[in-house]
Amino acid sequence: MGVVTVALVEIGPLSLQMLQHLALMNLLAPLAALLFAGRFRPGAPHMIWKAGLLQILLLWAWHAPAVQQATAGSAIFQLALLILLAVSAVAFWRAVIAVGASSGWRSLAALMLTGKFACLLGVLLISAPRDLYGLPGLALALCTTGPSTLADQQLAGLLMITACPLSYLVAGVILAAQMLARLDLGQGPEMSASEMSALEVDSLEVDADVAARSR
Repeated sequence: MGVVTVALVEIGPLSLQMLQHLALMNLLAPLAALLFAGRFRPGAPHMIWKAGLLQILLLWAWHAPAVQQATAGSAIFQLALLILLAVSAVAFWRAVIAVGASSGWRSLAALMLTGKFACLLGVLLISAPRDLYGLPGLALALCTTGPSTLADQQLAGLLMITACPLSYLVAGVILAAQMLARLDLGQGPEMSASEMSALEVDSLEVDADVAARSR
């Protein structure tokens, strides 16, 4: 217990905030989406792209130095931003589950794209030559963090590029396994109404051609 306490006390504001984000967006949000998965209808294919874009925009906006400096001293603003991130993350994982039920490859692509942009942010935090934020601390913190430093910023980036893709990888493996299982059961991708109509027309034309030749 003492080791955990020391680790929390020595952690900086940026890495502490990153732990909050990871717990919220990559652990609690997918668990919440799974908890209510039975209530989701198969989603429209475009909904997952909107949900993914919203999540990435909010994540990058949160980590803009100006936003960090403006909200670091206000617990209310930080809580409001955390709620926005939580809502966007639940919406994204809900879309992954709902769209994946009928179009798994779209969910896989969305996971890959959003994961890449999240990792890119982590790489920027690691490779920056100086502390981009200069935060004195966090108003909404679980412990005394002290000011941000370059090492703190690099730890935050390292946490993002290691922990964040892990949940995406697990979800991707599950989706891929479900797609392979459907193929083994002979359930290919569902065709749209226009594709079914075109197939029926082609079939009728082939039947008519065969009948004409048999005469």
